[in-house]
Amino acid sequence: MTCFLAGDIGGTKTILRLVKPTSNGELQTTAEEVYPSRPYPDLVPIVQKFLQSVRTTDNATPQPAAACLAIAGPVVPVGDTQKSTLTNLQWELTGDRLQQELDIATVELINDFAAIGYGVLGLTNDDVHALQALPSRSDAPIAVIGAGTGLGEGFLIPHGDTYQVFPSEGGHADFAPRSQIEDWLREDIQSRHNIRRVSVERVVSGQGIVAIYRFLLESSQQPGNAADLLESDDPAAAISAIALGKQQSDRATSDLCRQTMRLFISTYGSEAGNLALKLLPYGGLYIAGGIAAKIIPLLENDNRFLDAFLDKGRVRPLLENIPVYIITNPKVGLLGAAIRATQLF
Repeated sequence: MTCFLAGDIGGTKTILRLVKPTSNGELQTTAEEVYPSRPYPDLVPIVQKFLQSVRTTDNATPQPAAACLAIAGPVVPVGDTQKSTLTNLQWELTGDRLQQELDIATVELINDFAAIGYGVLGLTNDDVHALQALPSRSDAPIAVIGAGTGLGEGFLIPHGDTYQVFPSEGGHADFAPRSQIEDWLREDIQSRHNIRRVSVERVVSGQGIVAIYRFLLESSQQPGNAADLLESDDPAAAISAIALGKQQSDRATSDLCRQTMRLFISTYGSEAGNLALKLLPYGGLYIAGGIAAKIIPLLENDNRFLDAFLDKGRVRPLLENIPVYIITNPKVGLLGAAIRATQLF
């Protein structure tokens, strides 16, 4: 049985999946496990433990034909291989070393957002939520944007009968205020961090939600317990939960959370529109990351996200023809790593 190894490697946990192609060209998951990353000195013993826990039909340990491992961090090319250093774990990974120590013919390391790009190719209708449902064009680019801890952006370009996937550093482009309040927010971030320029990632991300909340809180001098929210374990998650009505709070704090999320969603939609203008992704624009799928009701409320996405003056008609989807599959990166592993074979 030809099988392939996919991995989603992070500082907290490592998810490994073994897949095999089916007769209709789909990928069937034969095994999947989650391991805590920190107890292990390196990725190799985790993979070895995983493979040893799986048995083939003849009771043998499976031997993957190829492996693709998505890394939550930078991956740089070094000669004919790739290298990634996970500083929180002090793991230094290279594709060729993993290839030798795991005895797998081909091992490739890719950035986790590039893995999401590959994962888009394997999504079904059950894996997405349409914000702007339109027919997609197979001869056009696909764009991916995702706010989470930071802001990821990438794109796919048609190449023969498949696509080439490209990550980018678009999240570090300049934040462009569109209103007086956004300009005041930019100035607040500049002053608070003593920086000359503000990247869009400082606004459109989990840290951005917190920055917006703090700015609005200090601007309004809101009474009550609003400031206490900033001391919680995950302020961004708490702010969005209160705005959604999933977590109770006093009226002043609730109002501030709703204002925060309205401003966040508007800037998110605007940046998605900026990306769409640069790529014209008539193959679809996909919203990934750890935030969007959790706040779909807020994204759709008053069409706030889509209104900001389309608010591009005389070129608005171009964006009105671009399909826009929220990715709801939380393992899209692992799916992408599996797809890429099969391409390597």
